[in-house]
Amino acid sequence: MGTIFRAVAGLGLAIILSTSALAQDVLKSHGISAFGDLKYPADFPHFDYVNPDAPKGGTMSFRGQGASRTFDSLNAFILKGEPAQDLELLLYDSLMVRAYDEPDAVYGLLAETIEYPEDRSWVIFNLRPEARFSDGERVEASDVKFTIEAIKRDGAPRFRIPLTDVDTVEVLSPHRVKVTFAEGAVLRDLISNVGQTPILPEHFYEETEFNRSTLIEPVGSGPYRVFEADPGRSITYCHVDDYWARDLPVKVGQDNFGCVRYEYFADNTAAFEALKSGNYLFHEEFSSALWATSYDFPALNNGWMMQTVLEDARPSGAQGFWLNLRRPVFQDERVRRAVGLMFNFEWSNETLFSGLYARTDSFFENSEFEASGPLEGAELALLEPFRDQLPETVFTEPAFVPHVSSTRQIDRRAVAEAGALLDDAGWTVGEDGLRRNADGEVLSVTLTYDGPGFERITLPFISNLQRLGIDAKNDLIDAAQMQERQQAFDYDATVGRLVPPATPTPGALRTIYGSDSADQPGSFNLSGLKDPVVDAMIDAAGRAESRDELRVALQAMDRVLRARHIWVSNWTKGEHWLAHWDVFGRPEIKPPFTRGHRYWWYDEDKAAALRAAGALR
Repeated sequence: MGTIFRAVAGLGLAIILSTSALAQDVLKSHGISAFGDLKYPADFPHFDYVNPDAPKGGTMSFRGQGASRTFDSLNAFILKGEPAQDLELLLYDSLMVRAYDEPDAVYGLLAETIEYPEDRSWVIFNLRPEARFSDGERVEASDVKFTIEAIKRDGAPRFRIPLTDVDTVEVLSPHRVKVTFAEGAVLRDLISNVGQTPILPEHFYEETEFNRSTLIEPVGSGPYRVFEADPGRSITYCHVDDYWARDLPVKVGQDNFGCVRYEYFADNTAAFEALKSGNYLFHEEFSSALWATSYDFPALNNGWMMQTVLEDARPSGAQGFWLNLRRPVFQDERVRRAVGLMFNFEWSNETLFSGLYARTDSFFENSEFEASGPLEGAELALLEPFRDQLPETVFTEPAFVPHVSSTRQIDRRAVAEAGALLDDAGWTVGEDGLRRNADGEVLSVTLTYDGPGFERITLPFISNLQRLGIDAKNDLIDAAQMQERQQAFDYDATVGRLVPPATPTPGALRTIYGSDSADQPGSFNLSGLKDPVVDAMIDAAGRAESRDELRVALQAMDRVLRARHIWVSNWTKGEHWLAHWDVFGRPEIKPPFTRGHRYWWYDEDKAAALRAAGALR
């Protein structure tokens, strides 16, 4: 339980409190969570999942991944340019940081404490006076104000949308800043949203325009700085000398590597060969085919590399082929359902994935928020007012699950069902075998994605769609084009995996599923969903006063999303597949809600043994 004490508002704080807040007690704490309880007290020495005595030094190296396999910018906070990987995580501290053995708790980093009323309608962050940027300048309240206002004005949606409900930011003193939230906002998670925003140095942006892609070395307050950037090839971050926060409880046992490097490769084959030869040291494998058949090479057989499987307790999220409802062809639910029937997961899993995956049913897969069975109880009560806006099947049938196909690529039952849906929607087969509507327009669907390794999955899907009479095409593009096309929503269907946090916040949910994000370029609303019932469920989730209420709201939301058929769900696994050279140590405890590599360390004795064996340079 966290240490929280109450101070009567209207005494020493009266000059800064709003009239509506004067009737409330003000709470002061070292942390905050969605539903109150904190695991760690104010005087905790470190998180349980770190090794406080972990040695420092050495280099951790990865393959650069993400939407792009290159970079041309060191500004992570805007849409322009393609930023280098993990800039915002390594270079910038936030006011508060997550504890990854709790589903939603955050604790003070730049902010030593916070003060807020019981309704959470505002918050005061009390900054640590010792906090410094990498150039030695103090982190002050004016930097917090600048950051929030700049991101709200010009930031990329993933940073901007969580700050939507910030009304005002007031500098009370050099080390005190007050954030007030908009009237009528869903308040529960807003302090955490603001608290986890990376804080930028106002003085740096007096010389460098915030809304500009740049390769100028950034100034941050975090543990690392950019040491060397070779756009499109590699970026190396090295530890800041005398990093101001390294001995704070929220930082003990973390950021143990002297340097962190990302190597970029044009294709998967070159990247895999580089891993095998030790050009980078740590990799998470996302290809079942490679994991099942290709990890048989000298470095592994000699014991120089290791394959490690770690449990992943995070929500697996939603991976699939997202159907763009902005396209007229996909505004008909029957068309969307028909397209979904043509992806044969069972055949793909047996033939392509070595049986290593399970089918994704839910938008909150691998979490307590998955809907299941018939609609009843509290879920029914929540959705009943929206009955006239929902398919009757939401109320009469169990939560939707995808069709279970045969293990032949063409499932005749699925083809028949999909054909009947398209016939009913007015898309009939002509003499040339293509489906047309009453106006003679051909039913055409193009699947856009990057990564040639994905063709083995998409080509059979395209073939099945063509068998149905759809003019289906495969659109394989490069990584830079993919990022641009997804930001502009320029596709019929595209591939994506969208993962909410362990306790999904309204800000995160709106970015993916909210009506407001559907027309915001760069948002994660890949389907272009605008659904008032989904919006209402996001609001209900935000107003939940207990985890049980949150679970009910999100299960109801999941049920509605599944009934809308906005995607063709793919596959899931509740594990991390790691391949890494045997040069690391790691804590005995893995936190459930993160991969945990930031708490590993470089073991110089192991590395020396591999160098002596000629395995590494």
